[in-house]
Amino acid sequence: MLDVGKWPVFALLPPEELRLIRQACVFGSAANEAIYVTVNDEVFALGTNCSGCLGLGDTQSTIESRRIDILCGKKIVSLSYGTGPHLVLATADGEVYAWGHNGYSQLGNGTTNHGLTPALVSTNLINKRVTEVACGSHHTIALTTDGEVYAWGYNNSGQVGSGSTANQPTPRRVSSCLQNKVVVNIACGQLCSMAVLDNGETYGWGYNCNGQLGLGNNANQQTPCRIAALQGTNIVQVACGYAHTLALTDEGFVYSWGANSYGQLGTGNKSNQALPTLINMDKERMVEVAACHTSHTSAAKTQSGQVLMWGQCRGQAVAYPHLTHFTSTDDVFACFATPAVTWHLLSVDGDDYLTVAQSLKQEFDSPEISDLKFLVDGKCIHVHKALLKIRCEHFRALLNETDEETIEVHQFSYMVYRAFLEYLYTDTINLPPEDAIGLLDLATYYRESRLKRLCQETIKRGITEENAVTLLSAAVKYEARSTNSSCAGTGGVLLQVLR
Repeated sequence: MLDVGKWPVFALLPPEELRLIRQACVFGSAANEAIYVTVNDEVFALGTNCSGCLGLGDTQSTIESRRIDILCGKKIVSLSYGTGPHLVLATADGEVYAWGHNGYSQLGNGTTNHGLTPALVSTNLINKRVTEVACGSHHTIALTTDGEVYAWGYNNSGQVGSGSTANQPTPRRVSSCLQNKVVVNIACGQLCSMAVLDNGETYGWGYNCNGQLGLGNNANQQTPCRIAALQGTNIVQVACGYAHTLALTDEGFVYSWGANSYGQLGTGNKSNQALPTLINMDKERMVEVAACHTSHTSAAKTQSGQVLMWGQCRGQAVAYPHLTHFTSTDDVFACFATPAVTWHLLSVDGDDYLTVAQSLKQEFDSPEISDLKFLVDGKCIHVHKALLKIRCEHFRALLNETDEETIEVHQFSYMVYRAFLEYLYTDTINLPPEDAIGLLDLATYYRESRLKRLCQETIKRGITEENAVTLLSAAVKYEARSTNSSCAGTGGVLLQVLR
């Protein structure tokens, strides 16, 4: 279990709130800003709020977490930050949002105005689905499902890959040597960018005065250059520190290159390396490498779950990989990096991470893995056939007779039908008594006894002087519609409840 409490910025959160955290990112010059996502897919922020980087619409610092409404329910899959700071994220739908410092157009909106709230990055990305984002100090790169890379922001050393050193105000595809190639992994140092292809080749561009591009020289590169020294080596992941790079091969070996004044290359000395150098890991197979553009710390995880660290570790220069008691590379950065920020979007996998009930609730009306949708009042509700068959006799009979992927419903309103389907996922209803009347009618029609009782209880508890007349009128209306047996039953039940 990853303990998000290792980051001091979370120290004041109550235990019950810490247990709800599913994803987190700690950033800022002193690791004093954080964003986290709960099991209910709500997004919160806290900290000093430099440049409006908390996305709350203001620049006020907050020691208590505040919700970022625009991001709630977005299902974040990748998040990165710069040193401004600016933040960029990708959602499960492939959208990109950015906010914070924008002095170099690193938000990709065509301006240099700071962004106080998350805004959709749309230029040249409208028909693209982004799966991964990475930030340097003041530039951003994004990877799409097509294996294309887009870049924008600060470009003094060519880190945007456009062939010039002019800042790039909006997303621009990085082509040149990457044209017609499929990228599967990206990373950014402070002023450089890296990409791994599906064939294991690795490309770098941008600042190179410490040899962090691995090209055997110290010349900056304004377009992607293949690391020829890795010819024949299949790289599966790269990670960039402030001015050094780590690369993991498909056989579990780790190469490093670039700046080495803190021993961050793990070579046993402090000499920079302009070419990839194999790190001696005592024949242990590695499955992950970790570094962050804000620090000179390196980490790796073995196949057996052991974690090693080297480089700048709380002021000490550790020149060889050092075995730790940690179970996650994230812990290395929480306890030993300066600043103690997260090197990627942290996933908190607690013992009570998601119960079956929470998992079902989360997947309700989610198009990602649904196999059926209801069209009600022109709006779609996404569900899963198997669950509906298990939970409702009506649907078991209906879905055994049809293979339709879309079913239109005309008898009930969108609000009522959505509440019914949500009940099948959660066993609860969340409607005011006035709307629960319509759900009671549906429950009567589908012969859902437990749902009828829940609706009756909701109506009974919710009766007030203000709505009593409305509820009584509805009861009389349903009773009067005696041509429909379900309506008559609903009316009778309502009149009983209201007596």
